Amino acid sequence: MCGIFGYVGNRQATPLLMEGLRRLEYRGYDSSGVAVINGQIEVAKKIGKVSELASMIPTGIEGNIGISHTRWATHGGVTDENAHPHISNQSNVAIVHNGIIENARQLRPRLEKQGVKFLSETDSEVLVHLIAHYLDLGSTPLSSVRRALHRVRGTWGLCVVFEGEDIIICARNGSPLVIGIGEGESFIASDQHALTQYTDRAIFLEDGEIAVVSAGKVQMHLLSGGRAAQNITTLEEDWGEADLGEFPHFMLKEIHEQPEALRQCISGRTLSSEGNCKLGGLELSSKELQKIPHVRLLGCGTSLHACQVGRLAIEKLARVPASAHVASEFRHNDPIIDPKALFLAVSQSGETADTLSAVKEIQLKGGKVRGVVNVVGSTIARQCGRGVYIHSGPEQAVASTKAFTNMTAALVMFSIQIGRARSLTRNRGRDLVKNLNAIPDQLEAYLANPGPIMEAVKAVKEAKMVLFLGRGVSAPVAREGALKLMEVAYIPCLAYPAAEMKHGPIALLEPGSPVVVIAPNDELKEKTRSNIQECRARGAKIILIHEEGDDIAEEADISISVPITTPLLSPLLTVVPLQLLAYNTALELDCDVDRPRNLAKSVTVE
Repeated sequence: MCGIFGYVGNRQATPLLMEGLRRLEYRGYDSSGVAVINGQIEVAKKIGKVSELASMIPTGIEGNIGISHTRWATHGGVTDENAHPHISNQSNVAIVHNGIIENARQLRPRLEKQGVKFLSETDSEVLVHLIAHYLDLGSTPLSSVRRALHRVRGTWGLCVVFEGEDIIICARNGSPLVIGIGEGESFIASDQHALTQYTDRAIFLEDGEIAVVSAGKVQMHLLSGGRAAQNITTLEEDWGEADLGEFPHFMLKEIHEQPEALRQCISGRTLSSEGNCKLGGLELSSKELQKIPHVRLLGCGTSLHACQVGRLAIEKLARVPASAHVASEFRHNDPIIDPKALFLAVSQSGETADTLSAVKEIQLKGGKVRGVVNVVGSTIARQCGRGVYIHSGPEQAVASTKAFTNMTAALVMFSIQIGRARSLTRNRGRDLVKNLNAIPDQLEAYLANPGPIMEAVKAVKEAKMVLFLGRGVSAPVAREGALKLMEVAYIPCLAYPAAEMKHGPIALLEPGSPVVVIAPNDELKEKTRSNIQECRARGAKIILIHEEGDDIAEEADISISVPITTPLLSPLLTVVPLQLLAYNTALELDCDVDRPRNLAKSVTVE
């Protein structure tokens, strides 16, 4: 969940490290720091955003080798002392670390008995003192890192620099690291997006690997001993830019990128005349699709909500049982795995630790998993081997927007594909494919005239609680809308299937309570109308998301219409007003829209 960037080469390291941190700040922004070798190791670190670090770095911090880190706090509070890098008492070793050292509490007093003075509360600092200890005993830098890692238990994405050495040693166990190889220079990052402006040649470290990185050269080793294979991958260039452009915030930019993101996701994957979709990366034939006894989808947060839409689409179009699971709970529930079933692991980053653990649990028990991810070459993509890339382009805002629409679209396309292999008629498939291809243009039209969003903002911004309601495929959309508003505006929210509201949450309603209802023109619309009436009878203020020209608008206090589509595809449209509601409410409340408190983009710890 933290960001790492490193450099070794002929250029001055500090400007490159700062640019790398800027691009990785969405992974953690409690504090940041750099360590540069300039004869000796010089360290600068500070709480707050990367811009605050940039303002205090000494102009004389020069050198061609350095490592840097932007932190999302786990062990220890947000202080300058707890910020990375951490340096040894002799100032001859410095590290940056992502992950958790589970036995740090046991190791710390042993090191203190040996005379080590700890300067932070972090678990990470144990590593730098262990490495320095073995270096003092005469071990080489590589051997020191290897011996230290044999003593710890937990997860790590680790970079180490040594005084007097022109190398960076990297190691991975459960937390991603990518090494970019340039001409006479090398780069290290916890996210490949930070590398693409410098090189397209990269090595993705696997668990249990250690790399000795020098200028333009990498030696691969195994933690267990011996050499590891050096597998160089060509990075794909993202279609989107990781810069703000004309927008004031990444969240707004990414909301407005959804039409083009959907085009990228859908392009080349629909077969209009056949009423079918083709997700070739799944590597599943029609015969194989016919034999699947059930489908299980796994995700966390926004990805889970996309899974919940996908589950309903699979059952409706293919008439095959499907379920959506909270990935963080999955492996701990000792799940029964049918090797004939299909599992889909859904993750924007492809690095979500809870989802990755679920993938490994399924594979351990003989199941087959396909990934549905955004980041090419990510850990989940490599672990699954097969799957679907959603092609959203880089998503910098912590609150996910365009990834939700693309994950949902990918799962709908899979639903059509498995449906056509089973019970879905060609004519019904043609209608779905036609409507799916129309969504990007409809989204553009809506974003050009989004309706009375600011009226809705006025209704929710001072609320003690906001209730979100929907039925069928709109229930997950309600959950996603509630999550967005909580994430960026810090307003308590509840999301319920609309009929379930009367079994408890209705007790919270009082005159003026805002209730956001998602009500497309589907078979459940009249049922939803009844639920709206139940809320209005208690004095609630109804913010209604509905289709253009629909008579249900008369039930609303604030009416926001979206273009008309087939009900199954409505989440791709109805979610967008909810994203705009969250964004604009956060602005009104003077919240940091792109970097909400306590959150980070890529959740790489369990």
